[in-house]
Amino acid sequence: MTMQAMPIAKNGSCPSGYRSDGNMCVPTANANPAIPKNGSCPSGWHSDGDYCVADSATPKNVVPKHGSCPSGYHSAGDYCVQD
Repeated sequence: MTMQAMPIAKNGSCPSGYRSDGNMCVPTANANPAIPKNGSCPSGWHSDGDYCVADSATPKNVVPKHGSCPSGYHSAGDYCVQD
């Protein structure tokens, strides 16, 4: 399963490929998925302001790490990445 570009909460300027709409950043047609940045971005993602943006349009699922990663995910810094 892979992530899709979805609206995300606005924190400063929106990342590349996203437009501001109120307090949200909304993806444009060709946007790659983005997540709020929490420390270093996981492998396959790059930093864009206060966000991590996927290097591809279909990255593996990434979630913020809170304690242990769930089954089927591995730890990557402050994130859990789907195996």
